[in-house]
Amino acid sequence: MSAPLRRTRGDLVVTAAIAAVSLAAVAGVWATAPIRDAELTPAAEPVAAAPPLTSVPPSLSPAWSRVDAPVPGVHRPVIVDGVILTTAGTTVTAVDQAGQTLWTYERDREICSLGAAWGEAVITYRGEAGCGDVVSVVARSGTYDDTRSAIAPDEVVALSSNDRVGTVGAERVELWRSDLVRTVEYGQVEGRQEPGLQPNPDCSISSALTRTSLLAVTETCREDHGSWLRFQEVDPEESRKPEITGEVLLDDAGARLVAVAEDAAAVYLPGDRPELVSFHEDGTELHRRPVAPAPLVTDAALFSPVTADLPHHMTWFDGERLYLLGPSDLAVRHVLEDAVGTGVAVGDQLLVPTAQGLAVVDWVSGETTSTIPVDRGDYDGAVTLGVAGGTIVEKRGDELVGLT
Repeated sequence: MSAPLRRTRGDLVVTAAIAAVSLAAVAGVWATAPIRDAELTPAAEPVAAAPPLTSVPPSLSPAWSRVDAPVPGVHRPVIVDGVILTTAGTTVTAVDQAGQTLWTYERDREICSLGAAWGEAVITYRGEAGCGDVVSVVARSGTYDDTRSAIAPDEVVALSSNDRVGTVGAERVELWRSDLVRTVEYGQVEGRQEPGLQPNPDCSISSALTRTSLLAVTETCREDHGSWLRFQEVDPEESRKPEITGEVLLDDAGARLVAVAEDAAAVYLPGDRPELVSFHEDGTELHRRPVAPAPLVTDAALFSPVTADLPHHMTWFDGERLYLLGPSDLAVRHVLEDAVGTGVAVGDQLLVPTAQGLAVVDWVSGETTSTIPVDRGDYDGAVTLGVAGGTIVEKRGDELVGLT
């Protein structure tokens, strides 16, 4: 029988040294963690979901207003589970349908992106390595859920659907699932230790949209004339290895995405004679239509369209008019020439902002049946709509206004 193992003084010294180093490492991580710079003030108690608005009210008046500083790629009121998210400086504030503060989240860093899904607010801040510090907060309670921190582009715009949130920059697009684990990484990846995973690492992304299981991007590549429209899965087997389902080389280098469906996408082609063209995810062209020049589509490196996903249509505001597109083929069904932004569905009708107020539009015919006057004072810019319980929320530049 062998002799029993005995601890020596040297063993104890080594063990103590290892423990000290480990504690120092943990303390260092804690001391430098971005989350330590945050201050979360949760709701006094979780707010109950307000009953949704089911019919168009006969009149509307401003009930409250809140500052809502512009965030790249966020064009409409951000509302999740009836909770309205606003930004001012480096703080996100959640308010209820009456405009009362529910909770606040503050960091000493710049807000890069704001999204909402899974009943949560998803906030991206600028960190030491780009816009990659992310936190999710439960909307109704204002309590932490998940965080993530990773290398990211310095300039990004928000990208989201009902079940995915992420960011897109000219270099790379990322999507995250509800636990903030990355499901898609596409583009230029830091430190290519495993060559061959990214199919187009030297291209520059110009726009991206996602819905359900589809991610669509437009990008330009040095070796090709025009723009590529590429479709890929949002749940590939490996997040670092995109699964492209179809691609189309478009003649126009200014092509930009303006709508996405479950298995299709629509692009605006500026050119001498602008067109709106939709494609199936396998690359097959579905519809093509000449359109008027779109003031909001510029030759900027990264474009984020003003869109809204509504029950009967996908919609796109081009800066002067609102397009209502078929939900599956993205063919143009109606064009609302007097719209000043995107609308919302209330019951079986569509409310669309106009200079006079809110137009009540018939889904089928596209005709305006009536207009609810809204006093916006001296404001005459773009307006986008959201609904929180029984309140219609207008985003007017850097202000949110609740109409009841």
